Amino acid sequence: MFPEELAEQLRAQGHDVLRAREIGLDRADDRQILERAMAEGRILITLDEHFGDWVVLPLRRHPGVIRVKLHPPRPLETATLLHPLLSRRAAADFKNRLVILSARRVRWINTA
Repeated sequence: MFPEELAEQLRAQGHDVLRAREIGLDRADDRQILERAMAEGRILITLDEHFGDWVVLPLRRHPGVIRVKLHPPRPLETATLLHPLLSRRAAADFKNRLVILSARRVRWINTA
């Protein structure tokens, strides 16, 4: 779901990005993707509007999940939103947090 163009833009800005498709998880379910991110200590960034639904996928301890809410989620606009958030915060700030990022606001939810 994460466009290659968006990953390339974030990489060009100095962010370490790994797409699910690049590691053979493009057909994986949310739980598998989250487990891989946790195993690698990576913050998971998703455009999936259902990700973080605690009924479907309970979030507890994890390196962080950022849910980007843009309609439509164009790569340039998405990178423009993500870059400042990722650049101004330490990775530890995202630990056990679901961050819902939109053009109008950033909502931080503690999941632990």
